[in-house]
Amino acid sequence: MNTLLGCRARVLVATAASAGLLLVAGCSSSGSGSSSKTASGGVELVKAGQLTTCTHLPYPPFQSEIDGKVQGFDVSLIDLVAKNLGVKQQILDTPFENFKTGAFLNSGQCDLAAAGMTITAERKKHVDFSDPYFDATQGVLVAKDSGITSLADVKAKGKKLGAQAQTTGEDYARSKGFDPVSFASSDAVLNGLRTGQVQAVIIDYPVVQGWLKDKANADAFQVVDNINTGEQYGFTVKKGNTKLLDAINTALKDAKADGTYKKIYEKWIGPYDASAASPAASASPSPASS
Repeated sequence: MNTLLGCRARVLVATAASAGLLLVAGCSSSGSGSSSKTASGGVELVKAGQLTTCTHLPYPPFQSEIDGKVQGFDVSLIDLVAKNLGVKQQILDTPFENFKTGAFLNSGQCDLAAAGMTITAERKKHVDFSDPYFDATQGVLVAKDSGITSLADVKAKGKKLGAQAQTTGEDYARSKGFDPVSFASSDAVLNGLRTGQVQAVIIDYPVVQGWLKDKANADAFQVVDNINTGEQYGFTVKKGNTKLLDAINTALKDAKADGTYKKIYEKWIGPYDASAASPAASASPSPASS
């Protein structure tokens, strides 16, 4: 695949894996492939010459397919890890519920998971998290003509609230006494709001920001709540995979030190917020649980 694709990054290719689609998401540091599954620093990989990343598409601005290529904030950060290891990144699109259990990591289908995933105590039982790389809040989005002014107002007016299944937004809504309508993906959440299946949605605020960059969405919808739930995102590896975890943490640390993280943040998220860069080496698990 290296010789055929070269550095045409993130090209969609077919795979026999039952999990879904495999997408090339980076370039190797050299044009020649290697038969060894051991990368730089002694990191063992599930497939020679590539860093295989499990994710769940779409989840903009962290990962989504744009013009036939998988791109985003998470993708760009893991590209840095792959570059340091001397390999290319490949992305496997998988169901989000598997990220809680680490199923695809444990089965040897992926080296790591990158999916805008919140660090929680429950998830730490099944996977090892990297240092936090992003602080997230929950945004509540409604139609401009809905008359809804806050999350509390959704309940007071007896309106339906939507959320993406298996995410911290859904968990937070339940903790506040809602019975949210669950959707399989972030795109489905927005479509549910657009079609009137629900009158409000709660989802990670950067996702809402991404939606509102589209003029049609900005004309139709507005944010009425930005809720600080204390969430931090982390990348995950199979429990005990300390060498890969160290490689991820080193790439994050270096990117923050040399300004690369800031450039990636501004490209995908917006104006740089140093407080959202999660510089701490260890995160307190979120009390809620994307």
